[in-house]
Amino acid sequence: MDLFRSKESPGYFGRLKQALQTTRSELTQKIDRLLGSEKSPITEEQFEEMEHALIAADIGVQTAMELIERVRESTHRSRSLTSLEVRNLITEELRALFLEGAVWEERFSSQRPHVTFVVGVNGVGKTTTIGKLVHRYKQLEKDVLICASDTFRAAAIEQLTIWSQRTQSEIVMQKPGTDPAAVLFDAIAAGKARDKDVVIVDTAGRMHTKRNLMEELKKMSRIAGRELPGAPHDVYLVLDATTGQNALSQARQFVESVGVTGIIVTKLDGTAKGGIVAGIVKELKVPISYIGTGEQIEDLLPFEPEAFVESLFGE
Repeated sequence: MDLFRSKESPGYFGRLKQALQTTRSELTQKIDRLLGSEKSPITEEQFEEMEHALIAADIGVQTAMELIERVRESTHRSRSLTSLEVRNLITEELRALFLEGAVWEERFSSQRPHVTFVVGVNGVGKTTTIGKLVHRYKQLEKDVLICASDTFRAAAIEQLTIWSQRTQSEIVMQKPGTDPAAVLFDAIAAGKARDKDVVIVDTAGRMHTKRNLMEELKKMSRIAGRELPGAPHDVYLVLDATTGQNALSQARQFVESVGVTGIIVTKLDGTAKGGIVAGIVKELKVPISYIGTGEQIEDLLPFEPEAFVESLFGE
């Protein structure tokens, strides 16, 4: 399989490049200012400045240090390079980073319905992401049922109801305060009875303690598996790119507790911290599944490593 073969429409690259424009400008402009277009010797100070630029893009301190060290090793025979040549070296190292990481491929279980949990703290865009995910699945001709299991927030149920109407999808919900696991139980039963392709499950983003939140998610996973062996088939963790390194600390707790199968990074279009995507792959060893590139319903794209790297450093 060609890991970097584009599976999306010709407009995919343009949309991604536009979403990453702020991050791209910060990175490439700094490198261009440091080195210029003419070949010149690279000083240790310039290496340090490039490392700082990568850290500012929230690639992560350790990842940035390793990238620059690899570039430093690659240039030990010829220290005279242009900014474009250095960017090409960084591009190749990022490609290698993604090749070393876990690979994600959009697929659905042969068992119906395919149950997908969407998890994450409040404020990361979880409910909106679910709406966009439903839209994408509908475009793939999947019959989707939404499960409103975030019963701790009445607003979440209301928002999902609007998304169900907008996407012409069915929804299973109960009144605020209901046991989330009870709503999940009903949704899986409805999904099986109505022969749905996919059940997308919203989950709570905040409870009294983080431990309570994780225990609730574990309970829901057990119930899903009891009612439908193999479920949940996917657990997508939603992270807000604008929070940078804070997103990583959030992610570690979910990854350790609830078996995350993929990460959805939102709000890439509103930040200069798009490098967090590379940091996630490097540090969490969990693949990026989708990225949010705007506010429109179609602005949720499957993650393609090659397109991401080219959007940041390509010409």
